[in-house]
Amino acid sequence: MTISWYGQSCFRVESKGVSLLFDPFSKEIGLRAPRLNDNIFLVTHEHYDHDNVEGAPGEAFVIRGPGEYEKSGVYVEGILSYHDNSQGIERGLNTIYVVRMEDMRLCHMGDFGQAKLTDEQLEAIGDVDMLFIPVGGKYTINGSEAADIVREIEPKIVIPMHYNIPGLNMDIEGPQKFLKEMGIKPEEVETLRIAKKTLPQEEIKLVIFKL
Repeated sequence: MTISWYGQSCFRVESKGVSLLFDPFSKEIGLRAPRLNDNIFLVTHEHYDHDNVEGAPGEAFVIRGPGEYEKSGVYVEGILSYHDNSQGIERGLNTIYVVRMEDMRLCHMGDFGQAKLTDEQLEAIGDVDMLFIPVGGKYTINGSEAADIVREIEPKIVIPMHYNIPGLNMDIEGPQKFLKEMGIKPEEVETLRIAKKTLPQEEIKLVIFKL
């Protein structure tokens, strides 16, 4: 499995003839948008920095919202959550996706804005190998809240996302608070290649993507 990051919450996951793209964004955010040539698109919520699927292949499978899905041997569960800490009153709903592929479980939290997971959400997420979690604050949880949620979920690999990087024209924080709270030296990568047998077994691995 190969994972690439394009900024914000947009990741491409490629595996054995199938390609997934999470939260493709509009170029209006200031970053270079990825080409939309994937088989499966997962949209966590309908904001312009997460929901640019215009131009996707006509045969692509687009997933929006809670439910259970299966396509090309990839299994997806969408879990209802909120984009804010006021049950969606401020910024609406958000979907957490748990994806099963290559005998691994990936959890992408989208623009999760709740200060804490509910017991029901935590149970639905279950044991995950990789956790993609927003850390930039303002529109999502901040670095401190994200670190607390990582400790609850206990993934093998944690990948921070939705934080300030050069070129992004959104007013959110960088990853520094989250990294400090985690207290783990991150591994910096341009792409992440991972298999079930190479997952860390003892301690959480923290991965930072370089664009």
